[in-house]
Amino acid sequence: MNPLRIALRRAVRTAPFNVPRALVQHLDDHLAQNPHQAVAVTRHGARFLVDTRDIIQRYLYLFGTWEPHISAWISRRLAPGDTFIDVGAHIGHHTLLASQTVGPEGQVVAIEPVPDFHRRLQAAVDLNRAHNVRTVRRAVGDRRAQVELFLADPGNLGGTTGAVRPKNVFASFHAEVSPLPDIATSAELHSARIIKLDIEGAEAEAVRTLLPHLGRMRSDVELIIEITPRTLARQGSAPEDIVDPLREAGFHPYRMINDYSATNYPRAIHRPLPPQRWEQPITGMSDLVFSRTDTTIL
Repeated sequence: MNPLRIALRRAVRTAPFNVPRALVQHLDDHLAQNPHQAVAVTRHGARFLVDTRDIIQRYLYLFGTWEPHISAWISRRLAPGDTFIDVGAHIGHHTLLASQTVGPEGQVVAIEPVPDFHRRLQAAVDLNRAHNVRTVRRAVGDRRAQVELFLADPGNLGGTTGAVRPKNVFASFHAEVSPLPDIATSAELHSARIIKLDIEGAEAEAVRTLLPHLGRMRSDVELIIEITPRTLARQGSAPEDIVDPLREAGFHPYRMINDYSATNYPRAIHRPLPPQRWEQPITGMSDLVFSRTDTTIL
């Protein structure tokens, strides 16, 4: 980037005020249309090798974070010595955020099926000397199988699907599928403080495999799950297949604000919002936290 854009990026990352939206949009558009490879340093100090063609990697480079409301909540809920299970870890932003938060006495399990992402994930773990992280290249489902997964959008490499072949396929690959209790050890599963599920429509399958274990897990365990009715339907599931069993198990749903617009990121970074109790039908992509804590704002 030229010196002016470098200065603008620095302002976006460090200014204690909201940078004008037009400047933020200009930088985001430029980095998307003129791919840039660099080392991005996140707001919690982790380093990543990034390619700005991908929205997640671009936002790490531009803002130093991904999903700022979720990231702030994870930092607030985890404590030294905790266990964090990251299912659908991508290149590891939440993984390394959790790694630093739980410290050397804690542990993180990062699960990612996409070969390139898993390589980048492991590279980030090695680069940051995150010795408390165990990575696994696997897809999560409700049975052992082999599956073909597809990437449809080169600008959103985290959007992977396996239920239906997209009309346009950017890349495809095969992955081994296992239930989460077969991937995480009993000790990891039963000591988990937070389990994050972002697996492009297989979330209901993952929850089904967790239900028999919930009674043996920590009483304060919380799950944060991306729920998208359209992608669930491709797997023959619906949001109720996630929400209803967890309610019956004593968990209350809370909705997390998660806006992917670049122009809204500076405000979200400076003023992250907590999850709020949610009793409405889920009609679009939503990030829900499930907690046994019964309150209005989590």
